[in-house]
Formats: sequence, C-alpha cells, structure tokens
Amino acid sequence: MKTFKSIMSWIMPIVLGLLIAELVRVFLFTPVKVDGSSMYPNLQSSEYVALLKQAKIKRDSVVVFHAYGVDHQNLTLDKDTKYVKRVIALPGDRVEYKNNGDLYVNGKFQSQSYITKAQQKQGTLELASSLNAAPAVHLGTGQSFKVPAGKYFMLGDNRAESNDSRYYGFVPRGKILGVVKVAVWNNKRNAINSFATN
Repeated sequence: MKTFKSIMSWIMPIVLGLLIAELVRVFLFTPVKVDGSSMYPNLQSSEYVALLKQAKIKRDSVVVFHAYGVDHQNLTLDKDTKYVKRVIALPGDRVEYKNNGDLYVNGKFQSQSYITKAQQKQGTLELASSLNAAPAVHLGTGQSFKVPAGKYFMLGDNRAESNDSRYYGFVPRGKILGVVKVAVWNNKRNAINSFATN
C-alpha cells in the first residue's frame, strides 16, 4: 500500500500538469508556426508565435484562421490549413483604399505604418494575375465596400505576395482561431502585439 501511495504521489502531479497543459492549449493559448512570406517582414516563415484564443479581435490585430472553406482558389488546401493575416476592417466597417495607397475605414485614415509605402501602394493595388479578385472588394479612389456582418476584411503585411481578402473575400468570425502575439525579444513585436491605429 505504501508503494502504491508513493507511486501515486509522483504520478498524480504529472497527470494533473498534463491535463492543465491540454486545457490551456485547447481553450486559451497554443503555439503556431508561420509558414510562408505573406506577413514578412513582421513575421518570418518558420517563426513560432503564440495564438491567444480568447483575445479580442480589433482592427490591425494579426490573427490565425482556418482557410479551408474561405479560400476557394487554392486547390491544395486541406481542413487543417491555417492562414495568418492582419485584420484591416471589422464587421460593418466601410473601407476605401485609394490609388495612392491611403486606407480609410469609416472615413478615418489608417496609417498602416507596419508596412512600407511601396507595399501600401503597389503591393496592395497591383493584384496578382494568377488569382481572381473578390467581387465584393473594390480598391481604388472613389470606390468603397462594406464588410458584411459577422465577417472580417484581412490583408497580409507583404501585400505583393499575400493571398488574402482581395482574392477570397471576407473571413467569417467562426473561422478565426485567435489573435497572434510574439515574444518580447522579437524586434517586430510592436507591429504585431500592440500596433496602435490612428
């Protein structure tokens, strides 16, 4: 009996620790590996980031979402494929992306200082010839569009290379897994963790 109690005294803390770790992973936090260059230079391919599942989604939040069922042009997707993108506009927002690269959401200028002027202009407005533009997204001076209820408009930071809402349209809230955060030693952390809009 003493042997059993002795064994259980060190097994139980391990089991409890594993159970707590799994609950944290499922409901609160999980590591995610970035794959690809669509968020460069603010996130690097193969970089690990933290996914906070209960964090509030705001404009300029970087999020992870299930791409399957959203991106219908990428035929290589499977049910586990996830994309990392930046939220540009929330449900109900009206977006105008001008020819000079200036972004206005609900009539308010958004600085986009997390990317270069070239990415704000050419990178965003010159669409890839290999993908079809989303019919509900209209870019350019004098054009605007409204984000539908329950959906989000998202772009990658590396606009010239990013497959994003310009091509597959709006992302439903139910597809979003959580908000990305990076470690304090990441020199781009302010562009990811605490970017403040104007």
